[in-house]
Amino acid sequence: MQSIAKEMNFSESTFVLPAERPDTDVRMRIFTPGDELPMAGHPTIGTTFALARTGLLAPPRDRLVFGLNVGPIPVSLTWRGDELAFAWMTQLTPTFGPPIGNVRGAAAMLGLPDEAIARTGLPIQMVSCGLPSVFVPIATRREVDQAVLERAAWSAFMDALEDPPDCAFFFSVEVGADGATAYSRMFAPSLGIGEDPATGGASGPLGCYLVRHGVVTAEQAGAILSVQGVKMGRPSHVHISIGVEQDEIVSVRVGGESVFAGEGFLYIG
Repeated sequence: MQSIAKEMNFSESTFVLPAERPDTDVRMRIFTPGDELPMAGHPTIGTTFALARTGLLAPPRDRLVFGLNVGPIPVSLTWRGDELAFAWMTQLTPTFGPPIGNVRGAAAMLGLPDEAIARTGLPIQMVSCGLPSVFVPIATRREVDQAVLERAAWSAFMDALEDPPDCAFFFSVEVGADGATAYSRMFAPSLGIGEDPATGGASGPLGCYLVRHGVVTAEQAGAILSVQGVKMGRPSHVHISIGVEQDEIVSVRVGGESVFAGEGFLYIG
């Protein structure tokens, strides 16, 4: 599976297998060109749509449970006639690391001035709903677009962390014409991903970060939109719904639609 993912060279490749435990419907493993992931959002939603396209999922079924490396992950299904219209995956509730004070190092790994981060008044922080990522707030959308991966600075920043993640997710909450809550990008060079156009596994934690730091209210948390991949020319709209009760995050969902792009056969000798 790792060899196939490296050969295909997509951000992620998924492999659907028979269920391994009674509380799941299928087993799925997810690989980047460089490594296997514990979970991921974009591949989970995409695979759900692929299964519907092949007829393995059909209405009126409204739920599928994937067995991922983090455990059972349920996906709820919305149909439009016989076609799958939307899917929501439930992620693990978040874990938050302490704020990371190395603003200069974070800015350097993104090729940006320190002020691009400092002006936000928000912390750099590691958050996980199954896939740990470092979240770096950026003041403006323009500065998000200006970011470039500086590999030496990346290594210096990540190596200084006690338990470094593979992903850096950076975003601006500057308001734009698209009405999105966040304008986002993601780098993960150690996974063989220069940049990812949509990162559902980091989008759930993004929503949790925005709730934790008061960027969105509990009332707004059920309808967060992250626009990602614009700089790549591959815009993706990632929907995020965070359930909040008595100031505590009790549920995390990430959803969206997938578009059929192509199909083929792979011969393995």
